[in-house]
Amino acid sequence: MTTSIIEAGLADYYEQREQPADRAQPLPAEMQERLRLYDDPALQQGFVISGSSHSREVSLLIEGITCAACVWLNERQIGRVPGVLEVSINYTTHRARVRWDNTKAQLSSILKAVADIGYHAQPYDRARQEVAADKARKSALFRLWVAGLSMMQVMMFTVPVYINGIQDIAPQWLSLLHWAGFMLTLPVVLYSAWPFYASSWRDLRRGRAGMDLPVSLGILAAFAASTWAIIVGHGDVYFDSVSMFVFLLLGGRYLEGRARRRAGAALDDLAGMLPAFAHRQKAPDYTQLEEVAVIHLRQDDRLLVKAGEVIPVDGVVLHGQSSVNEALLTGESSPVSKTVRHEVTAGTVNLDSPLIINTTQAGESTRLAGIVRLLDGALAEKPHIARLADRLSGIFVAILLGVALLAWLFWQWQDPQHALSIAIAVLVISCPCALSLATPAALTAATGHLAQRGLLVSRGHTLETMASVTDIVFDKTGTLTQGQPHLIHGTVWHGDTARATGIAAALEAHSEHPLAHALALDTPYVATDVSNHAGGGLTGMIDGTGYTIGKLQFVAAHCAAPTPGVPADAPAGTHIWLACATKWIACFTLADSVRPEAAATIKALQHQGYVVHLLSGDHEAAVAALATALGVDSHIASVTPAGKLKVMQQLQQSGKKVMMVGDGVNDAPVLALAHVSVAMGSGADIAQTTGDAVLYDSKLTALPMALLLAHKTRKVIRQNLWWALGYNIVALPLAVCGLVTPWLASLGMAFSSLLVVGNALRLTAPGHLKRNKKTTPDQGTA
Repeated sequence: MTTSIIEAGLADYYEQREQPADRAQPLPAEMQERLRLYDDPALQQGFVISGSSHSREVSLLIEGITCAACVWLNERQIGRVPGVLEVSINYTTHRARVRWDNTKAQLSSILKAVADIGYHAQPYDRARQEVAADKARKSALFRLWVAGLSMMQVMMFTVPVYINGIQDIAPQWLSLLHWAGFMLTLPVVLYSAWPFYASSWRDLRRGRAGMDLPVSLGILAAFAASTWAIIVGHGDVYFDSVSMFVFLLLGGRYLEGRARRRAGAALDDLAGMLPAFAHRQKAPDYTQLEEVAVIHLRQDDRLLVKAGEVIPVDGVVLHGQSSVNEALLTGESSPVSKTVRHEVTAGTVNLDSPLIINTTQAGESTRLAGIVRLLDGALAEKPHIARLADRLSGIFVAILLGVALLAWLFWQWQDPQHALSIAIAVLVISCPCALSLATPAALTAATGHLAQRGLLVSRGHTLETMASVTDIVFDKTGTLTQGQPHLIHGTVWHGDTARATGIAAALEAHSEHPLAHALALDTPYVATDVSNHAGGGLTGMIDGTGYTIGKLQFVAAHCAAPTPGVPADAPAGTHIWLACATKWIACFTLADSVRPEAAATIKALQHQGYVVHLLSGDHEAAVAALATALGVDSHIASVTPAGKLKVMQQLQQSGKKVMMVGDGVNDAPVLALAHVSVAMGSGADIAQTTGDAVLYDSKLTALPMALLLAHKTRKVIRQNLWWALGYNIVALPLAVCGLVTPWLASLGMAFSSLLVVGNALRLTAPGHLKRNKKTTPDQGTA
C-alpha cells in the first residue's frame, strides 16, 4: 500500500496541517510486474555493483525532478525502504546513487517507492539519459515557442489599448481585442505552463508548498481574473502579462538547465568515454575476432584495440607497442608510450599501432567506473550550507504566500483595482529557486573542473572544508616520493646473502606497504603465521624458526642479541632489519626517488600561505634529508600510526585546520581524523576509501590549484547566497508597494536564477584560477 509523505513521518519538514495528505493511487499490476523484472540477477549484471557481503549499489536516473525539494523528497522516500543503506541524488544530473542490503530489499521495491510519489526511476544508461534529456529539451523548447508566439500576438492586441486608452476604443472593438487575447493566452495557460502545475500539484499532494506553487498561483489568478473581467465587462485584463511571464520564466529555466548541464559535463564526459563494442579474440587459439558488447567483457578476455580506438577495459599489453593518450584521465596532454607488460586504463585512446590487451578489470570494476561513482557520489552529497539553503527556501515559499495574501488584502482595502496585479507581482518576483541553486551550482562546476584536472572529490563537504585549511601534512613514502623503493645495499651477518634476502622476501610478501615491494623477490621459502604490526614490521615462521623484519626498534624488541648499529658501508636511505629470536641476520638499505613535482608543489603551497609538515614512519636521517631538499617547514620521523594520530590531534587542538595527504594502509586512521584528506590514486584502496578526495593520477600539482579553487568556490557561493537574499529583500517590498508590474516581476525572477548559475560557471572559465599576488588561506582569493 502506497503511503503519503505525512504518513511516512516526514511532516516536520512541511507546515503544520490539520489533516494528513491523501494517499497516492497504487501502481497498476502491470507496472509492478514490470518493475519486478529488474530483480533478475542476470539483468542486473550490467548496472548493479556487488559490494561486501550482501551489499548492492546502483545508479538510477530519476525523471520528473524540477527543484531541490524534489531531490529531498525522493531521497527520504527511498531511504525509508527497509534495507536501503545509503541514498544520494545529484540535482544537476538527476542521478541517484543507492546502496542496499540485498537480503532485506529488492531493486524493484526501490523503483516502486519512487513511482509511488509520482516520479519515474530506471537504471542509469547514458544513451537512455541522452534520449530523455533530448526529449525534455525539445519539449521545453516547444513550450517556450508556444509562449513566445502567443506573447507577440497578444501584445499586438494590447498595444492599441495602451496607446489610445480604453475610453477611445468602441466597446465592441475593445471586447473583440480582449477575447482575441483570451484565445491566444489559452494555449500558454493550458500547455506552456503545465510543468508548473504538475510540480505544484505533486507537492500539494504531499502536504508542502513547493517553489512552483507561487508561479502557478500567479498564472492562474491573473488568467482567471482577466477572464472574469471580460465576461462581466469591467476590470483589468492581464493576458499580456500572463503570456510574457510564462515566456520569460520558461526561457530562464531553459537557459538555466543548459548552464547546469554544462556545469555537470565532467561527469557525463567521464561516463561516456567507453565505447559500446570491442574486438575480442576468440579462445582457444585467439586467431579469430568477434564483436562483443563492452558490458559482456570479463576478466582475462583478450582484446584487439586498433589505432585511434578507445581502450574499453583496464588491462595489460600482451603484444604491440603504441602511444596512449591519457589526457582525459590524468590531464597530461603528452601521449604515454605503452609496450608489453605495461598497464592500460579504460577510457584512454590508443594512438599509433594496434595493441593486444589482456583484460584485468571490466565494466563497473574499471578504474574509470570507480572514478565516475566517486564523482557522482560527491556531486550528490550536500554540504551543510546547501542543506541550510534548501531549508530556507522551503520556509521562504511559505512566507511568500503569506506576504502575497496580506498584500492583496491591504490593496483590496486601499485600491481594489490594482490589488490583484500587486499580489501577482509579489508571487512572481520572488525567487526561491536562486536560493536553492546558489550552492549546488557552484559545487557542481568546481567538482567537475577538479575532476578534469586530476583531483576526484569524493565527499560533499570537501571544497567547503578546504577553504578553511591552514596546515597541510604530507606522508613521505608513496606521497612525496614515488612509492617504489628499491634495494640498493645489504649487509648480512649470519648466513649467506641469498638465504637472507629469501627469508626477507617470504615475510614481505604478506605486506602491502611500498617498502615491502622492494623486497618482492623470487624466493624458495614460504612464511606462515605472519602477523603485520602496523608501523613496526612483520613476524612469521619459516621452516620452524620465527623471524622478525621491520624497523630497528621493533625488531630489537623481538631479538635477544645486542642491537647492532647501522653498517658503516651502508649508504643513506631507509634501513630494514631482519633477525630471529637469538641473532641479527641482515640490514637492507632501500632508496626511493622523490616525485618530480614535489618541490614545486611544496613551494606553491607555502607561497599561498600554508604551513607544510612532513610526517613519516621512516628514520630521522631519510626524513630530514627529504624535508631539507623540499624546503618543508617541519618534519617528524619514526612515528607510528598511533603517533601520527597524536600529532594530528595536537595540531587540531592548537586551532589548526589540517589537510592530510597520504597513500598507505597506515595512513587510513589519520586520513579519517584530518579535517580534510587527500589520498593518492596509486595508494591502497582503504586509503582512497577514507580520503575526502583522491589524486587519481597521483600528480601533486593539482593540490595548489584545488585549494585555490576551494577559496574561489566559497566566494562564489557567498556571492550567490547574498545575491539571492538581497534580491528578494529588495524586490518583495517593491512589489508589495505596487512599484513592479507582473511582467517586470517575471523578468526579475528569470534573471535572478540565471545570474546565480552564470556566476557559478565562472569557476570553469579558463584562467579563472590565476593569482596576481600572494594570499594567505584566511584571505581566500587574490
